[in-house]
Amino acid sequence: MPLTGNNWPVPTEIEGQPVPTKASDRVVLPFRAVTPDFFRLMGFRLSQGRGFRDNDTRDHPQVAIVNQAFVDRYFPHGPALGRKFWMGSRTNQDGKPNPGGEIVGVVANARTDDLTRAAEPEVYVCFWQARAFSKDLVVRTAGDPRSVMASVQREIHAVDPTAAIENPRTFDQIRDDSLASRTFAMNLLVGFSIVGSVLTLVGLYGTLSLSVTSRRRELAIRTAVGAQQGDIHRLVLGEGVRLILGGVTTGLAVALLLSQVLKSFLFGIAATDPATLIGMGVVFATVAMLACWAPTRRAGKVDPLEALRYE
Repeated sequence: MPLTGNNWPVPTEIEGQPVPTKASDRVVLPFRAVTPDFFRLMGFRLSQGRGFRDNDTRDHPQVAIVNQAFVDRYFPHGPALGRKFWMGSRTNQDGKPNPGGEIVGVVANARTDDLTRAAEPEVYVCFWQARAFSKDLVVRTAGDPRSVMASVQREIHAVDPTAAIENPRTFDQIRDDSLASRTFAMNLLVGFSIVGSVLTLVGLYGTLSLSVTSRRRELAIRTAVGAQQGDIHRLVLGEGVRLILGGVTTGLAVALLLSQVLKSFLFGIAATDPATLIGMGVVFATVAMLACWAPTRRAGKVDPLEALRYE
């Protein structure tokens, strides 16, 4: 089943590739045993060759289907169809030639191990030729899959009452489980980001409020000599804008420097996505401007006589 990490790592020799001379040179590929309908049910597109057939049994030569990543790595300049592969080595323990198998199809890449990583080379063999130790039954339903779980289990026990059925799950649950650690880390980072943003906005509001309070005499004198309310607003708001622009610019620069740390938590978007960085900068600047509004209004309402009398 994809996203479960369930595969069969097999040392493999491939036709056209150098024969390994030592154990460290051996290529180990993930093998998966599937039935003929697997690719159609999962929506994996067969781009070359043929799929598995019901007559691909142990009485017939072994066949395999590889993904596009396999072709790109081992046959970038030539066809992969018809090439031979050997599970283990080209000779068996008695020194006799190992008949090996033949690549009969190529399937499009799929993220079967990890949604956040690019596809790696993998090999699919027919279940009737190489039965896996652990087995997953995959069922596609037209409605809510949770509503048919009990029915599927009853049908399996009708065929084999001794069959052990473990951990029935929907594909959404499998996907969520595969991303659980990253989802937790993402939520933690989002929580820290929200707390940091709130503290920043509170600090900005407090800084401007303190500035207005400490400059009451200055603002009163400016008003007394003819400064309009709009002039006072621009003076105080300008101080806030300088703080906001400095903070947003510094934040974007630090985000670009630390973006590589977040790559493992992202899927379908780059860590340095310009739209995201610019959008969040604009959103934060807008909210920060709202935090500046109350101190700015208070500065514009300073009564010159009261302020000078207080001083």
